[in-house]
Amino acid sequence: MDINNKNVLVLGAAITGIPTALELYNLGCNVVLNDYKPLSELEEYIHELDNLSIEIITGGHPLELAGNCDFIVISPGVPTDIPLVEEAKKLGREVISEIELGYRMTKTPIAAITGTNGKTTTTALLGAIVNDSGRKAFITGNIGNPMITEVKNAKAEDLFVLEVSSFQLETTTYFKPKVSAILNITPDHLNRHKTIENYIAAKAKIFANQEQEDYTILNWDDSETRRLASQTKSKTLFFSRKEVLPEGAFVEDGCLTISLNGKKERIIDIKDIYIPGKHNLENALAASLMAYCLDVEPCVIQKVLKEFKGVEHRIEYVCEIDGVIYYNDSKGTNPDSSIKALDTMTRPTVLIAGGMDKGSSFEEFASYFSEKVKALVLLGETKDKIEDAARRAGFYNIYKVSDLEEAVAKSKELASPGDCVLLSPACASWDMFKNYEVRGNLFKDLVRRLRGAD
Repeated sequence: MDINNKNVLVLGAAITGIPTALELYNLGCNVVLNDYKPLSELEEYIHELDNLSIEIITGGHPLELAGNCDFIVISPGVPTDIPLVEEAKKLGREVISEIELGYRMTKTPIAAITGTNGKTTTTALLGAIVNDSGRKAFITGNIGNPMITEVKNAKAEDLFVLEVSSFQLETTTYFKPKVSAILNITPDHLNRHKTIENYIAAKAKIFANQEQEDYTILNWDDSETRRLASQTKSKTLFFSRKEVLPEGAFVEDGCLTISLNGKKERIIDIKDIYIPGKHNLENALAASLMAYCLDVEPCVIQKVLKEFKGVEHRIEYVCEIDGVIYYNDSKGTNPDSSIKALDTMTRPTVLIAGGMDKGSSFEEFASYFSEKVKALVLLGETKDKIEDAARRAGFYNIYKVSDLEEAVAKSKELASPGDCVLLSPACASWDMFKNYEVRGNLFKDLVRRLRGAD
């Protein structure tokens, strides 16, 4: 893609927008960076562009910017239905995501993973397997550094392992992974996508441009992903935790097994997979099958599955205080994800939940409380909504607090030796925090302070 001297508008001046603007500038583009927030709220990001001739426009999205650019790179957090974007499309300006830009600028093959839950763990696990095989994997996308920052470092024989969200995928055009996976689909981000159909359509763009020599990996046990097989043009394989399949990845006689091209291989006894839980078994099945399609030896897959300890903020052990174990699951940003976290708890659980409302229903989430939850501590803009769902489900041991510090203190008060405290909000963090990492790190800090206070 020849972009030298192009006029590029980068929408969104945060985690993705700043690196994108910087890389485009270094490639010889004339860059304008625009964000609706005032400059005072962006100072922690903007300073990276000090002394560069990048025009920065903040405090709104002026419509005239649409006509002054050759194309737009839109950050995942910026809605695609804002008037500026709609005006740009009317004028014939292309609006693309950073991963689409990265794809156009590299010859390095891509393995891409999406789904409502499990993306980060599966991406990190696949990256670890590929790196252990001796091939360089760049683990990026919605995890780690933006893809665009690694394009200059990646060689043709390397591999991009991308976690990709529906927000990133909806503004792709030619994006084509060598291997793609959709792990599962449950309602999420409906405040942005409006309907579940729109959400699924965005996810399905991960395989839209794949061809017969490429691979699409889908979850057989998830009806929504299984149905997507009718839309693929690539070699489509399934993984299943529940059924033995004629081809793909599955559990047979207690072993994670892969069958492909008439060859069946037992990879590992599932009891030897380090990361616990049924959801992590699904993640391991998906990552193993993707690695196998990328010609990684089964012995390498087995070794990494025995050693991989998971990712930060996903059912992360923090510490034990007075016989109570504290877990950080700040990455539980929707009800289905938090249900999976609750399902792994083997002790009576004091659950901290609540956050930004993404339009999710909490009815199914609440149905797990009577069996798994000893006490419920709620915060954020959804605390009343979750409380209502809990009461309808017949659960009443509920405490509402104003912030995370109060939530941790209340949880310590409620928990007894032999219990656990689980932060798994079932909601986005943006009502109170910049992102789920900030929320999770604060939780860990607060918990460790409790230990220090004893």
